[in-house]
Amino acid sequence: MNKVKSLVLAGLLAFAPTLVLNGPVLAQENAAVAAPAAGNEVGAADSAGNAAAPAAEAAPAAKVAAPPRMKPTLGIGMPMPGEITLQKQFSPTGHTARWLHDVLLLPIIFAISILVLILMVYAMWKFRRSANPTPSKTSHNTVIEVIWTVVPVVILLAIAVPSIGLLADQYKPAPKDAVTVKVTGYQWYWGYEYPDNAIPEYVSNLLPRDKAEANGEPYLLAPDNRLVLPAGRPIKLIITGADVIHAFAVPSLWVKMDAVPGRLNEKTFTIEKPGVYYGQCSELCGARHGFMPIAIEALEPAQFDQWVLSQGGKLRGAAATAEAPAPAAAPAKL
Repeated sequence: MNKVKSLVLAGLLAFAPTLVLNGPVLAQENAAVAAPAAGNEVGAADSAGNAAAPAAEAAPAAKVAAPPRMKPTLGIGMPMPGEITLQKQFSPTGHTARWLHDVLLLPIIFAISILVLILMVYAMWKFRRSANPTPSKTSHNTVIEVIWTVVPVVILLAIAVPSIGLLADQYKPAPKDAVTVKVTGYQWYWGYEYPDNAIPEYVSNLLPRDKAEANGEPYLLAPDNRLVLPAGRPIKLIITGADVIHAFAVPSLWVKMDAVPGRLNEKTFTIEKPGVYYGQCSELCGARHGFMPIAIEALEPAQFDQWVLSQGGKLRGAAATAEAPAPAAAPAKL
């Protein structure tokens, strides 16, 4: 019995150092096992956050509301009852053209007409048979011949110089930042497309009388969908026809260009102030030629950008740069 107790005691003494040394090791192993579990929880949280971030980025942005439809203003961009002159102009070329018509051409036409009338009346009275029984045999008068040669040349030069300048302005190429719109004439409606803003073509048809009157717009000039453009920015219209020859004409902006099938014509202009400007097809194009109205709604540049976004389009140039978020700051180098 004593031998058995001695053997047990000897065994405990033999294994005691091993148990003492392995205790901390087992504790470290248990801690190591627990640490990955905690790390996995943190990693799962990070993964969930990373998964949520792309989901938030992928979420569609709220749709931008279009600006309210602008009401027309009487006397701006439309003909007036009893009007006998050109419509009031709202583009630089329009101002030049109206000045040329009202200030230069009309006075010259009026003066020449009065002068010719006076000369005719004087000749009929002075050289009538009863007062001049023996007709004059004069065949030449050098002074008069010089006058009626030189004066018309001077008049034509006075008209030609500003006329050539106006022609050059009307066909000046559009700048690179111009808003580009493709205009297509159909029998019998218009189609508008914004290639630089990624807005596909939409069509513009005549409004019925009741709807036009309800909107406060002139019948036969009011379409359902307007051509929306910015005021103060250069505009480039690329005009063509899909079937027969049409003509895109807006008198108050001094815009008129044929829409010819198979041909791209270009018209450049700038609208000076916001408003609604009306026009019509000005080329006989078929049975409903008189029912192809044009309405340009000129908006403030910020409102135009809002309209582009509301149509699912994209901004370009300075407007796109303004809308883009600022780049994140680079991390400081250690």
